[in-house]
Amino acid sequence: MSTHSLGTRKQWLKARLELLEAEKELTRRGDELARRRQELPWVRVDKEYRFETDEGSAWLADLFRGRSQLLVYHFMFGPDYTAGCPSCSAIADGFDGFAIHLANHDVMLWAVSRAPLAKLQSYKQRMGWTFPWASSLGGDFNFDFDVSVTEEQQREGAADYNYQRAADSQSRGGTQPEIRPRATPDGATKGAAMTGTDVRTMYQWLDRAPKGRNETGYWLRHHDAYNKG
Repeated sequence: MSTHSLGTRKQWLKARLELLEAEKELTRRGDELARRRQELPWVRVDKEYRFETDEGSAWLADLFRGRSQLLVYHFMFGPDYTAGCPSCSAIADGFDGFAIHLANHDVMLWAVSRAPLAKLQSYKQRMGWTFPWASSLGGDFNFDFDVSVTEEQQREGAADYNYQRAADSQSRGGTQPEIRPRATPDGATKGAAMTGTDVRTMYQWLDRAPKGRNETGYWLRHHDAYNKG
């Protein structure tokens, strides 16, 4: 039986208007953060990065496909994975819908992963996706942009997280960086199991549902696996 509070329409409207003001403030803060993000200094990329794509080998500049802007989504799909990260997959389920709008607004969207191209193509076909997806296997792209770490970096605690070295964060009074799934302590283990490896935005829609994030465990699955028990 639900224990959620009950009230009148008048009470609901009063609370909803108060929430509306908070939502507007959140929107204003989001706009300000977007402005500050756009004001970040541009840094010249001199290193030559090579990728494997459906059309063959390509340099980083080739991924722009004539546009002046490039958005790269670092999709978690390692060389030894048997499937893509379920959270990344849930996000990528929406790429095909808005990629065409970005492309017609001078912005090219790509997903990039370290898995071999053949694995990406097979998984892409399984998921029914058409957005561009490149393999960076064998290159430094993911490591240079701090979205992948080596086993040696993990052992030595020398990996960067949130644009800073762990040791530097601790010296300033911070703590060891760690990513914890919200309300799902076993999320990393189950997510790893679904990708065939070990442990080394979807939620924003649930936040708008009446019961919010009412999951009791790591519930997210690949979209073709919900009816498999």
